[in-house]
Amino acid sequence: MPAVSVAQAFELALQHHQAGRLVEADALYRQILAAQPNHSDALHLLGVIADQAGRHDLAVDCIRRAIVLDPKNPGAYSNLGVALAALDRIDEAMVSYRQALDLKYDSPETHVSLGNAFNKRMQFDEAIGAYRQALKLNPKYATAYNSLGVALRSRGELNESLSALRQAIALKPDYAEAHSNLGIVLIEKGCHDEALTALHRAIDLKPDSPEIYDNLGAALAKQGRLDEAVAMLRRALALRPGYAEAHTNLGVALTEQGHFGEARDTLQRALALRPGYAEAHTGLGTILSNTGHYDEAVAAHRRAIDLKPDYAEAHYNLGSAHFEQGRLDEAAAAYRRALELKPDLVTAGYAQAHLRLLRGDFEHGWPLYELRWEACRLAKRDFVQPMWDGKLLDKRRVLVHGEQGFGDCIQFIRYAELAAARGAHVILACQESVVELLRGVKGVSELVKAGDPLPPFDLHVPMLSQPLVFQTRRETIPNRVPYLSADPKRRETWQGLIGRLTGNRRRVGMAWAGNAEHSRNHMRSISLETLLPLLAVDRIDFYNLQIGPEAGQILQLPGAAALVDLTSHIRDFADTAALMMHLDLIISVDTAVAHLAGALGKPVWTLLPFVPDWRWMLDRDDSPWYPTMRLFRQPKLGDWDSVIHRVADELRLLVKSRNP
Repeated sequence: MPAVSVAQAFELALQHHQAGRLVEADALYRQILAAQPNHSDALHLLGVIADQAGRHDLAVDCIRRAIVLDPKNPGAYSNLGVALAALDRIDEAMVSYRQALDLKYDSPETHVSLGNAFNKRMQFDEAIGAYRQALKLNPKYATAYNSLGVALRSRGELNESLSALRQAIALKPDYAEAHSNLGIVLIEKGCHDEALTALHRAIDLKPDSPEIYDNLGAALAKQGRLDEAVAMLRRALALRPGYAEAHTNLGVALTEQGHFGEARDTLQRALALRPGYAEAHTGLGTILSNTGHYDEAVAAHRRAIDLKPDYAEAHYNLGSAHFEQGRLDEAAAAYRRALELKPDLVTAGYAQAHLRLLRGDFEHGWPLYELRWEACRLAKRDFVQPMWDGKLLDKRRVLVHGEQGFGDCIQFIRYAELAAARGAHVILACQESVVELLRGVKGVSELVKAGDPLPPFDLHVPMLSQPLVFQTRRETIPNRVPYLSADPKRRETWQGLIGRLTGNRRRVGMAWAGNAEHSRNHMRSISLETLLPLLAVDRIDFYNLQIGPEAGQILQLPGAAALVDLTSHIRDFADTAALMMHLDLIISVDTAVAHLAGALGKPVWTLLPFVPDWRWMLDRDDSPWYPTMRLFRQPKLGDWDSVIHRVADELRLLVKSRNP
């Protein structure tokens, strides 16, 4: 280096480095080291440039060599910690930061870095202490406020977190990461619109940040905007293919979309990148549950908990896997633990509602069931009018509005009569497919199709909140049937379609699949092929009651020609009811067909999975909701064959008798 001295070259390199001209600085540091291999400062700062370029292994190597040459350089220890932290070698990073502080390197930056390491180790109290120490040294240090906000969020102190993040933005309005973190906290507080504004602002400020796209994707997924979420997460991965967190969030979003194969591949990539990532393990466990691999799911969730013992969502997911296994005590314990760790985890509270109702604990189950709106991201109708509390009324107008599925509406319309008995003028708003069926139901004064303008009303009550309003217990279920009836003219039309009964042959209606969008449809629905042993029973005419794509299975199976299919004439549930009135028996999985048959007072045999929906409860072959219903339960997980064989035996007995 003949033109300038080493000292002059180093000064010039430092100027380039501080100005962000990293290529020029890198070249000069290398020239200095070629001339003077033991120049510790050049070696140290060459490592800093490597770290800034994402070459963290090279950074660690350079800075450690610099420390060997100059073991009293506190800045080198601090920067070594940064590089080690980027490699997820957190314990080593913490040692380096402490060495820097021991050497009186009392910089706010090092305190923040140490706090970040504590944060990664979920030592939030220590992290917060480090950030506050940084702010004592520099009260206008925006980075410290941002990091403090992240730690406070991790500790569940959301209001304090918001305050810290807003202070960071006030000090540094173009601080993209602070806007991004603010958006995440706002999501957790339920301020979704404000959160998305913050996240989009972060993107505008830093459009090449994979972290911000990851945060935005995760936020959109929490809102149920899955297509947008997947697009943002794919953008994050395009910017950083080795981003384990984005792979995990993408896997979770794909799982919610039902793309289990791609989701599993994505989560396995996350684990290949970061084997100790608890979020990826529990995400993989959720896919395993959704595909029926419950033992493996339990193992995945337990692995997540081993890695992160206070991970509330993993405890909840473990409980859900145990629930599907029928290990209800273990499920209850996991849900309790999740709520101990995170009392506002609505999914765990809602899961407890299902468990309590399934066990017949209506007193504690109905209040928890109100969590369904948030837990399931249901569109709750927020009316100006208050919700009715069930007290006696003097002809006040009460809007009862439908929600969820057709079966729920059919099951809980029975409460209209009770509401009318308490002085309510009941206005029913329900789905178009059940309008004609429910027209004239006892207790309903007015009926309006969902989506049409509503008439004036004083109070309202969601359909499935009525058991809570009426404080329903097992012994007080309003179970008088029939509470629905078929239109006489439609019955006559269907009589003409079916023809007159001849001989001693029975007429049995069948439905084998529910709504594919239902979260547990894979548990409750079966294929028509599974029902073939029933179609072989003599002296029975079987009628199809299955609507939708699954009805196409009739054309695919040999022997299914025995199933009479008149469903092309069905316009709505009123037609289904009229058809049912000409049948002796209905056999159905847990779907609206079973509820309709029960509400009509028709004999109905309902086929249930090992762990059924809460309304069928446990260890009984009858239903307190429908006196004419028999329940046929799986004796063990997934065992439909035993159910069908038992039903076939009962059908043979039926044809020998006169009454089902």
